[in-house]
Amino acid sequence: MLLSLLVVTALAVIRLRDLFAVVMLFGIYSLLSASLFVVLDAVDVAFTEASVGAGVATVFMLGTLALTTSREKTPGAHKPLLPLLAVLVTGAALIYGTSDIPHYGDPGDPIHHHVAPRYLEDSAEEIGIPNVVSSVLASYRGYDTLGETTVVFTAAIGVLLLIGGARRRRRRSEESSRSDHEEEDA
Repeated sequence: MLLSLLVVTALAVIRLRDLFAVVMLFGIYSLLSASLFVVLDAVDVAFTEASVGAGVATVFMLGTLALTTSREKTPGAHKPLLPLLAVLVTGAALIYGTSDIPHYGDPGDPIHHHVAPRYLEDSAEEIGIPNVVSSVLASYRGYDTLGETTVVFTAAIGVLLLIGGARRRRRRSEESSRSDHEEEDA
């Protein structure tokens, strides 16, 4: 059901030309992805997807949309073969990359023999937190969480710098056009 909703949302995004509606559908797509991650028992990934994908990214896209037009410009004549080829090659590489992954939930997976038993047995003593999930997220994966936060913060700073540069350029062009009109009037 969730996968069907994801496909329908993606198809709607492709068909729409109203960029505000596209941004809203991207937020819905991220929320559906987060729901799918919850179903797959990846609650930490779902939380990140909900906060970054449906939250922060939607706000950034709306901020960018406020500085641009709300309609997508109609593309000129282009050849769709190159983008199609890029998508097919990327898809083939991803499918090939997943061919070596063990089956989901297979008890013979390496994670079930090395990492998971150690977390379950030793985390309460090593970390002092009785909840295993919290101890893994707060301590064992602390650097990973710090890295994710750094990436989001860096992206936010980059977007703010880009938006600020666009505003400065727009002000300069408005000022120069005003000064040109004043010189013509004089």
